[in-house]
Amino acid sequence: MQKRARVIYNPTSGREALKQNMIDILNVFEEAGYETSAYATTPEENSAKNEATRAAKAGFDLIVAAGGDGTINEVVNGIAFLDYRPKMAIIPAGTTNDFARALHIPRENPVDAAKIVLKNQTFNMDIGKAGNKYFMNIAGGGLLTELTYDVPSNLKTIFGYLAYLVKGAELLPRIKPIDMNLEYDDGKFEGKASMFLLAMTNSIGGLERIVPDASLDDGNFTMIIVKTSNIIEILQLLAKVLSGGRHINDSRIIYKKTSKLIARPVNDKMQINLDGEYGGDAPMEFVNLKQHIEMYANLDSMPKKAISYDSVEAEKQFIDEVDNLK
Repeated sequence: MQKRARVIYNPTSGREALKQNMIDILNVFEEAGYETSAYATTPEENSAKNEATRAAKAGFDLIVAAGGDGTINEVVNGIAFLDYRPKMAIIPAGTTNDFARALHIPRENPVDAAKIVLKNQTFNMDIGKAGNKYFMNIAGGGLLTELTYDVPSNLKTIFGYLAYLVKGAELLPRIKPIDMNLEYDDGKFEGKASMFLLAMTNSIGGLERIVPDASLDDGNFTMIIVKTSNIIEILQLLAKVLSGGRHINDSRIIYKKTSKLIARPVNDKMQINLDGEYGGDAPMEFVNLKQHIEMYANLDSMPKKAISYDSVEAEKQFIDEVDNLK
């Protein structure tokens, strides 16, 4: 039976680069053996999510999320709750493209990104669940995490990562600690903190050293709790991040692996950030869905610690042995 792929793309992402290159992108997936069609998202709420659900239920073998991290998040939310989940591929065309950065997918040229599928390298990616929503990169709470959705979308498009830095400088003086109650696998944190993060990859806001030991398929989040709200100390921690990830042993943060987390505010309201967007208010339970979606990635250039290469190699060996039987 002919394999089918559905490219779900945001026609306004990346200064319309996707729209301009769509014929070439479709040809790449055709070359990879997929009968391929495309769907341009609309301003309607959940446009990408709804199309991903429809395509999965229609039996498509592959769904390609093409756009920024927001588009990718919508596609993940469109298939993560289903029993049958197609393979996923991504073509980045947004501002920071954290997810593409983590999977070592080209971020400058959408056609080059599409060509990753020709390498035929996939792995089973962990997906986070927060209440009844899903995320593939980060979840968090506290004033520091409000930065990403506090930046106007037009600034993100025009100025890219610079917009986050400018907004961050504006936000820092307003940072104050929040009383949090956080329960995780082997412990509990009760006290004041300016932020907690649950990271699934090593790339957050364009920084690749916040989680230097990130694994994408081990069933665990990397939990970071920033206890200080002092501006100078936060900048010192950021300097440690930039100088090789030395922040993980700093006494001003808690750095742990956990498969789940229950976050409760004590006095103040605590907004939850999911993949850079507002995801509701705490209390909220977060669960890691281990190896939940099969994802195309540039495995050759990814760090070996990022995925379980033993399982990948075992699958490849099995496929090769089956092919030899023909």
